[in-house]
Amino acid sequence: MIRTNTEPVLETAILGGGCFWCLEAVFTEVEGVHAVLSGYCGGQVESPGYRQVCTGTTGHAEVVKIDFDPAVIGYRDLLDIFFAIHDPTTPDRQGNDRGTQYRSAIFATSEAQRQAALALIAELEAANVFTDAIVTTVEPAPAFWPAEAEHHDYYANNGDQPYCQYVVAPKVAKFRARFADRRRSGR
Repeated sequence: MIRTNTEPVLETAILGGGCFWCLEAVFTEVEGVHAVLSGYCGGQVESPGYRQVCTGTTGHAEVVKIDFDPAVIGYRDLLDIFFAIHDPTTPDRQGNDRGTQYRSAIFATSEAQRQAALALIAELEAANVFTDAIVTTVEPAPAFWPAEAEHHDYYANNGDQPYCQYVVAPKVAKFRARFADRRRSGR
């Protein structure tokens, strides 16, 4: 008997758009996403921790690593969601969260991802989707460092906390309203 591999071939996207709890909560609900992990990327310190990154001195951004099935959802679709749920026009800031760790960044894992991100940014700028210029950086993906366990599934485990209610929940609601067709069944 010949067996064929029925496991999907997954790709990885790494995105930073403010607090990783917000991004994780949204992308966990996206159809075709197999895993979302909060972590740190883009800094000069090996294996950084949350408190260290929060000082803004390590150069890392809070990011999510998204493993997705490109046969179900394309990278461009993930980027469309990304640009809709955060403000890509504020340098080193999302709402009241301020510092380089909250910057808007795309860490491309391939040249195709880099080109797709640059093309979408150019389209958004040409269409004047945002009042201000997009400051999102597009960089090759450096080492990804997973966040500590207490940051994994943060919104799912802490949804009643004030930060989750006032910051995370509106982003999740915005995703659900705007991308209902991209939402995972049963969520």
